[in-house]
Amino acid sequence: MAGLIRGLRKRLGLTQEKFAAKLGVTFPTINRWENGRAKPSPLALQKIEELLRSMGIDGSDLFKQV
Repeated sequence: MAGLIRGLRKRLGLTQEKFAAKLGVTFPTINRWENGRAKPSPLALQKIEELLRSMGIDGSDLFKQV
């Protein structure tokens, strides 16, 4: 999951702070997700899936990791 979060954020060209704002969470939360110290909540996972779907083919390889 950590690789998916980091890969999505980088593909969107966002910093951890901007990615956190987009998902409605805090910077430390994104940092914990990317370092594997925590996992996204079901609501956050839903938002991540929506982002992946909105990317279309560009996010299809990442979507397989969900």
